[in-house]
Amino acid sequence: MKTLLNLLIIAALASTSAFADAKVKAGPRKGLLLDLGGKQAEFFVEKDRSISIAVYDAALKAQPPSTEVITATAEAPSGKAKIAFEAKDGKLISTTKLPEGEGYQVVVQAQAAPDAKKKNFRIKLLLYTCKECSNPEYACTCADH
Repeated sequence: MKTLLNLLIIAALASTSAFADAKVKAGPRKGLLLDLGGKQAEFFVEKDRSISIAVYDAALKAQPPSTEVITATAEAPSGKAKIAFEAKDGKLISTTKLPEGEGYQVVVQAQAAPDAKKKNFRIKLLLYTCKECSNPEYACTCADH
């Protein structure tokens, strides 16, 4: 019985730390940080509705994009739209703009390198600014998120 109780306590602590790791983190430009394992990619929606992705090392020092492979799909009410990226001005910039509206999902598929495991990130596109943390709502770092 004591062993079972200890196992339950360990499982509870492990799940708590897993949730703590899932906390939203914002980057230097107030965009959403995506963990690529040793690298960070900052998802940021520009005023013209294009997406820019800045790449950082583990210490959040800006790095020019090199081996990263990133694509996105906007799941807008008007239909799904594939979004590709190209390197420009030290970032990855979307070749098309996001569809009109907001509140829909943007699924970002990212790899630190072409042979790395793909990671999927689901981002609810809410563009208004959070009053508490001053980040766009999709990158809000407030405790209630």
